[in-house]
Order: sequence, then C-alpha cells, then structure tokens
Amino acid sequence: MEPPKPTDTMIGDNNDEESSPMTILDATSYQLHDLDSIEFPLSLIEIDLTANRLNKLDSRISNLSNLKKLSLRQNLFDDAGVAPISNWNAISGLEELVLRDNQLKNIPDVSIFKNLFVFDVSFNEISSMSGLSKASNTLKELYVSKNEVTKIEEIEHFHELQILELGSNKLRVMENMQNLTNLQELWLGRNRIKSINLCGLKCIKKLSLQSNRLTSMEGLEECTSLEELYLSHNGIAKMEGLSTLINLRVLDVSSNKLSAIEDIEKLPCLEDLWFNDNQLTSLDGISEAVYGSREKLTTIYLEHNPCAKSPGYVTTLRQIFPNIEQIDSEMFAY
Repeated sequence: MEPPKPTDTMIGDNNDEESSPMTILDATSYQLHDLDSIEFPLSLIEIDLTANRLNKLDSRISNLSNLKKLSLRQNLFDDAGVAPISNWNAISGLEELVLRDNQLKNIPDVSIFKNLFVFDVSFNEISSMSGLSKASNTLKELYVSKNEVTKIEEIEHFHELQILELGSNKLRVMENMQNLTNLQELWLGRNRIKSINLCGLKCIKKLSLQSNRLTSMEGLEECTSLEELYLSHNGIAKMEGLSTLINLRVLDVSSNKLSAIEDIEKLPCLEDLWFNDNQLTSLDGISEAVYGSREKLTTIYLEHNPCAKSPGYVTTLRQIFPNIEQIDSEMFAY
C-alpha cells in the first residue's frame, strides 16, 4: 500500500483541490515504521496516524502551528518516544491528543497544551494518574481506561471535565471527584470498587460501575440527572436509592443477586430495563413495580430468571407493557 500523499487528503473551503490548502492528513492503517515518505504542509489542522508501527515522533510535526488534533493511536510509542512533544511549543494550541493503545508506562507531560479538550491514554501500561496535575484545566474529555491505575488522583482542577473514562483498571475507591461539577459521564466498569461514592456530584447523566464488587446501590439518591445507569455483574441483592432518579431512561442491573424489582415504580422515563441473570421467580406484581414507565418501556430483559420459564411469559409481558419492542432477544414490529 502506497503511503498517503498530500493530494490524497487535501481538504479546504471548496472542492478545488489545487487551490485548497491541505488541512487533514489521514495516514491510518499503512503499517508505517516512519513518516519519511509523507509531507507535512504547515496548513495541517488534523493528523491521524492510527494503526501504524511508529515508535518515535517526526520532528516536522513540531512546526505545525495550526495543528489542533493529533492521533497516534495503536502504534508502538513508549514514554521516551512521545517525550519530545512536551517541548514542541509551536503546536501548543493542540486541542485533542490521542495516545491510546501504545506502550506508555506514565502520563506524558502535556503542560504546554493550554487549550487541550480531549486527552486519551487508554490501553497502555500506566500505573498512576500522576502527571495529570500538569494538564490544562480546559480538559473536557479524559480517557485512561485499560491501564493499571490504582487511585483516582490529580484531577481536582478539571472543572470543565464532561467525560471521565477509567474502566478496566485496579481502582478500589471512588474519590477526589468533588470538583468535577460539569461531569456528564463517568465510566468505572471492570474495577474493584466496593461502594458508590459520587463525591456530591449531581450532574452526571451516564454512570457505569459494571463488573465491580458492589453489594449495594446506596449512594445514587442525589444523582437526579442520571439518564443511564449500568450496574451489571456485581453482588447487589436489593434495588434501592433509585426512586429519585426521575430522568432515568436506561437501567442495567443484570447479573446480580436480585430477587425483586423495586424502587422504580415512580420513574416516568424508563425505556430500557435489563434484569436478566437474577433471581426473579414470578411476574406477579411486575406491572405495579414498573408502573410509572409502563407505557414508556420499550425493552426488557428478564431471561435467565426463574420467571422466564413461566407459561405465557412473553404474552404476559406484552400485555403489561403496551409499547414493548423487545423482550430479551425477541423483537416485535408494530
């Protein structure tokens, strides 16, 4: 496969490629070991080098003063390989830096990027969030999933943060998030967390704590903005603390130890209820249990509960929920 040439990805204000400056360089999946064959016009705003074999930065990128987005995803960069970027002042206007799926062991120094909005170091070998204190307080999206992180730290200054992804790490405690007053999405699945502590945050709309060590739902009561809640694959035995979540649309409590559907009868917006792989023995009372969203509910999963083997299981659910579109894996057309 021939490496990309400037004319391959030339994008400007009109369709005349000869007169339009090149602003986007897409060199994904070329398996390049270096970038010697590629030109870097000073007009570049975005560079995507995903899925190559790069382990060092091309110094010509340091001159691209218009650069806003740089993706080095799925390469072979280690700490030394990305270190030079910390001194490339000409590209200090960078807004998005993606270092996902490389070989980093530490958070790189990104202190020169005063307008950084998106920072992604997921799928590396990072054991500590140390170094994030140097990142700009303009950050809106931070991704550190699939690493070896043991503690949530050095994020207190991210007042503008909207998305925090820390799934698949070694976290045991939810902490140091009280200043993230604009946080919309918090992803903490596949960790070792035993209890819910949202540090007083009330603005979160999406929360995932799947595959942790939870035995209780306590701690959600004040999160009245929640729209999506994912708590599957834990050890929860009772549904509680949900009655105040009046904006909840999606609730996933599958693969727990629940024997009853409780505390959601007044929720008016619920569309998806995932309750599969629990211990619900009967459909008796389910209409009352989901009364507030009986007309709204379109998807319900109850498979792998004892009640799913009862006669007329699907028919009964379709009678209870008039607008149901999916029961377990079965779809219905209206």
